[in-house]
Amino acid sequence: MAVDERALTAGLDALEVPVAPKLSLGRRVWKAAWPKLLAIAIVLTFWQFLIWIEWKPSFAFASPEDTFSTLFSNWSLIMEAMWTTLRRGFQGYAIAIAIGVVLGAAVARIPILRAAIGSMITGLQTMPSVAWYPLAIIIFKLSEGAIFFVVVIGAAPSISNGLINGVDNIPPVLLRAGKVLGAKRLDSFRYVILPAALPSFVGGLKQGWAFAWRSLLAGEIIGGIAGYSLGQQLKANQEVIDAAGIQAVMIVLFTIGVLMDVLVFSNLEKRIRKRYGLVDAAAE
Repeated sequence: MAVDERALTAGLDALEVPVAPKLSLGRRVWKAAWPKLLAIAIVLTFWQFLIWIEWKPSFAFASPEDTFSTLFSNWSLIMEAMWTTLRRGFQGYAIAIAIGVVLGAAVARIPILRAAIGSMITGLQTMPSVAWYPLAIIIFKLSEGAIFFVVVIGAAPSISNGLINGVDNIPPVLLRAGKVLGAKRLDSFRYVILPAALPSFVGGLKQGWAFAWRSLLAGEIIGGIAGYSLGQQLKANQEVIDAAGIQAVMIVLFTIGVLMDVLVFSNLEKRIRKRYGLVDAAAE
């Protein structure tokens, strides 16, 4: 069969796609930041609009000016409370990761465990974390142990399910290739299963952090646990009807959530997508 040389040449030319020059650090930062800055500007404008039309009285809904003034005037107290809350969150989350990985790996690879407790993990994940606090306070009393208990039981099932789903979606050819190359149980998990399950596992880690963070704040608000924290500050401001103080703490909580996503989980997901060839490095 004759080959159309012009068509072949055109096809080869199409492969020569010009590579865009890599952006400088400043341009990459601006490219990532400007959509968020625009969103913040829109929110602040709408917030101020609600103040102008007197949607709610000032004692119930503070203006941006009053809220940010309260935030900066109480900065040292808020920072003290923030570090207490962050310490609790990271400690509880680290415990949840350890438990979630062990449990998820066992359930994913041992059929009898999958049949016995696989659906129970999902059941635990769907339970509201706040429902565990009465029991946690009875068991651990008004201590940080109660907070860690609820944070772990809220986050570990999400982490486990992320790993289980990742293992379930590994192409069988990878597992067979690992066996052919001599990978035994532990080596197979370390060098074949876990790397292949990383995309879903990172999704489980991200969801687990969200559950851990919400569980932690709920406990600090309703549990009355000792130690000056963001949750206790929210509760104290609510008791004295200080809307500006409440909104200032909420801004801090929201900022922490955004920074965790931007600096940790989004970066991790991006690196994994790049490693799996799902992101064109030259286009960044």
